[in-house]
Amino acid sequence: MVLFLVGQKDKLFQSGAQVYRIPALIYLAQHHTLLAFAEQRASQADEKAKKIVLRRGQYQEETHQVQWQEMEVMETAQLEGCRSMNPCPVYDEDTGILFLLFIAIPNEISESYQIQNKINMVQLCYVTSQDLGSTWSPATDFTSSAIGPLYREWATFSIGPGHCVQLHNQCRSLVVPAYAYQILKLQKMPTPYAFCFRSDDHGKTWKMGRFVRMENTLESQVVEVSSNGQKVLYCNSRSTLGKRVQAVSPNDGDDFQDAQKIKKLIEQPNGCHGSVIGFPSPTPNVPGSADTWVLYSHPTDPLRRENLGLYINRDPLDPAGWSKPFILSNGFCAYSDLQYMGLSPNGSPQFGCLFEHGDYEEIIFVTLTLQDPFY
Repeated sequence: MVLFLVGQKDKLFQSGAQVYRIPALIYLAQHHTLLAFAEQRASQADEKAKKIVLRRGQYQEETHQVQWQEMEVMETAQLEGCRSMNPCPVYDEDTGILFLLFIAIPNEISESYQIQNKINMVQLCYVTSQDLGSTWSPATDFTSSAIGPLYREWATFSIGPGHCVQLHNQCRSLVVPAYAYQILKLQKMPTPYAFCFRSDDHGKTWKMGRFVRMENTLESQVVEVSSNGQKVLYCNSRSTLGKRVQAVSPNDGDDFQDAQKIKKLIEQPNGCHGSVIGFPSPTPNVPGSADTWVLYSHPTDPLRRENLGLYINRDPLDPAGWSKPFILSNGFCAYSDLQYMGLSPNGSPQFGCLFEHGDYEEIIFVTLTLQDPFY
C-alpha cells in the first residue's frame, strides 16, 4: 500500500457566480514558484467556458508552506469571439520562458457539435511569460504551422490538459500531449487518437508526432522515464475502454509503441482525465526499480468520478507494476494535476496536487510527502 503524509491544503478556486474547472499545475523548482491555472466558466458545461485564471504561489522551504497570491484573469490568453480552454503550462529551463498553451473555440460551439458535423473549429494558441507568470505576452495562434493540411482531416482536437514536459534530449524539446478526432472513410463517426506536439527550438516552431496506435485514446499526460540509462517518453491516456491506456515513445513523441490497456487502472464509463508525474527513484540500483518512478492520480470508483486515488509505479514501463491507491480525497473528485516538488528534510519525495472536488464546487491544492514504508 502506498502511503502519503498530507500537508498543506488550500481551496484555490471556489465556484459561485462563476464555475472553475480543469486544473493545471506547474512547479518552477529553481524559483520555488507554483502556478495554478483553471478555466473560468459561466456554468459547468464545456461550452460555457470563458477565460483562463491563475494563482501564483511561493514555496517557503523553511516552513514547507506555499503562500498564494490572489486570483488573476489572464486577459491576453484568448482570441476574440472565442472561449479559452485546457490550460497546458510548460517551462523552458534553458531560456527561462514559461509557455501556457491552450485551445480557443468559438463561443457556444461544443466538442460534440464538431464531432457530429465533422467540422474542426479549434485553434491552438499560447502566451508566454519571462517573469515567472507575473506578466504575459499577447496570444499567438500557431494552428496552421503546427498542424497544416491534417487540420481538415480532424473533426476536432484538444491538448492536455495539465502540465507538459521538457525533455533531457539534445534539443531540450518541449512536449505537449494532445488528441484528435480523425475522420475515417470506413467509420460513421470520427475516432479519437492521442499524440503529441513537440518543439525542438525552444517554442519557436512546433510539429506533430504520429497517433498512438489504439483508438479511443483521449486526454493524456506524458513523462520522460529513465531506466537502465535509456530515456523514453511514457504516455498515459484517458479512454472509453474501461481502463487507462499506456504507450511508449523511443523517439521523443514522434512514434508511440506498445499501446495497451492497463488492467490495474480503471476508467469510468465515459472516462476521466488523470495526471502522471515522474520523480527520481528513492531506491536507486535496486532490482525491479527504474531510475524514474511515476505517480498517477485519478478517481478510483469504477462507475463515478469519486474517491481520488494516488498510485505509484516503480517500473513505469510495466503496466502490472501499479500499486494499490492511496485515497487522497473521498466523495466527488474529477480532474487533477500533479507536480514533483523535490525532497523533504528527511529525504522523502514531495508533491503538489491540484484537483476538482465536490461536484465542481472547488479546486483544491494539497502538498504530499511519500512515506518510507512504501520504499
